[in-house]
Amino acid sequence: MTRLGGHVVADQLVAQGVDTVFGVPGESFLTVLDGLWERRDRIRFVTARHEATASHMAEAWGKLTGRPGVCLATRGPGATHASVGVHTAFQDSTPMLLLLGQVARPHLGREAFQEVDFEAMFAPLAKWAHQIESADEIPAAVTRAFEVALGDRPGPVVLALPEDMQRDPTDAPDGPRVAPALREPEPGDLDRLHAWLAEAERPLIVVGGPRWDQASADALAAWAEAAAVPVAAQFRRQDRIDNASPAYVGDLGLGCNPALERRVAEADVLVLLGGRFGDIPSGGYTRLPADGAPGQRLVHVHPEATELGRVWSADLDVCAAAPLVVAGLAARGAPDGAARRAWAEALRADYDAWSEPAPRDLDGVDLGQVVGHLREVLPADAVVANGAGNYTVWVHRYHRHRRYGTQLAPTSGAMGYGIPAAIAAALHDPRRTVVAFAGDGCFQMAGHELATAVQEGLRLVVIVADNGMLGTIRMHQERSYPGHVEGTGLANPDFAALAAAHGCHAERVLADADFPAALARALAAERPAVIHLVTDPRAITPGALLG
Repeated sequence: MTRLGGHVVADQLVAQGVDTVFGVPGESFLTVLDGLWERRDRIRFVTARHEATASHMAEAWGKLTGRPGVCLATRGPGATHASVGVHTAFQDSTPMLLLLGQVARPHLGREAFQEVDFEAMFAPLAKWAHQIESADEIPAAVTRAFEVALGDRPGPVVLALPEDMQRDPTDAPDGPRVAPALREPEPGDLDRLHAWLAEAERPLIVVGGPRWDQASADALAAWAEAAAVPVAAQFRRQDRIDNASPAYVGDLGLGCNPALERRVAEADVLVLLGGRFGDIPSGGYTRLPADGAPGQRLVHVHPEATELGRVWSADLDVCAAAPLVVAGLAARGAPDGAARRAWAEALRADYDAWSEPAPRDLDGVDLGQVVGHLREVLPADAVVANGAGNYTVWVHRYHRHRRYGTQLAPTSGAMGYGIPAAIAAALHDPRRTVVAFAGDGCFQMAGHELATAVQEGLRLVVIVADNGMLGTIRMHQERSYPGHVEGTGLANPDFAALAAAHGCHAERVLADADFPAALARALAAERPAVIHLVTDPRAITPGALLG
């Protein structure tokens, strides 16, 4: 069957099981859009208001599904806007596919209108960036794109589609659906790891990375509880284990519990399970010596061979998908935990004390009380999303994730992520409760997507923490250059009025006591809802006040 190249692109997405594409329409991929129209019974196109937020919707979709989230953007400006989602997908190990319209092939190399060399531009940001030169190549290129995006350490792939190529006819057949093969651990490595944990008196597992699902999270919790091995989470990976499990002991993120930080150094067996243990969870690469701590056995489990030994010199490197390592430990049984029980209980007690918000004498709304209330009333499968900023420290410290797939937060530290991620979550499963947190600065990078949420008829709640400043940078200014405040003050709109103008349910909350009722009304609204919290600008972190 002869088809136009752009129609073949749409058919390849359907063949790979894609049912949702995010993007902003552009004239450089009109034939792909026409192909999506032809397949509108199988695939929907969600029109975002900006390519940056469209790319974050696609990235969040990849987190939620385990398959590449797909974003469509036009050449030049559209591609540069969308690059932020590619960066997030790379740092977060999220499968993603960015499809970009490109100038016509005869115009390439002459700085045509909006021309960019995408293979060069995205080389350091994506796992693979490729320009398709022939319509005959499309099925093979899309198949390879899914293989690369899903392979070992998942990540983003970029395909550029010259405008004239999309109109070329081809009789190339569809490619096969890609099913990724998880890297299996060596039995000898599992035996050694199991033996070390059985012998340990002060073990600690730090969980993170890709490839997790609910069954793997449950298996980790069950084994760790039986073996009395405490489990901490890497930065923004708190949904890898039920936070109500006695084995869970907190996260190594921003605003980390100092007691947990000390336990990392005290552990006699430290297992980095699935993640890279990068800049944030390692405290700027200071929580572990590069060549190992004296008396400590370090184990690093990661599915990408090139990550092992890249930063940390481990006593045991296990090149495998972390969930398969958990399954291997479970198959070998849980060792008796009597000798470790006191250690594990002490770490859990540290976490329990750290994660209970204490009332503070503040002007305006106390975020600790807000998150504490959410923790009590949200269902266990509620999705909580956020972007970047000091407001997130309250969310990560006080909220408890009960199920896998309930935390959408960028380890890349991208502002403007929470609202588009929440939109993706509400689209993915309209039955679930979805809450997005945004600071006042963070909101103003993505608040325009309320229009998308209204257009799609979604039900979600956005909580805006408004302290009139870019709080993280203000905090750093006070630490490094006290009293020299430059560029961090914000003159904000009335966020509730702005949300109402978009067609949302909207409320402004000035006091802690008013939040529970406002939340109940927002959750009951059959449309997007925004709660504008006016917070005390002095409350820069859960434990510190600006002078």
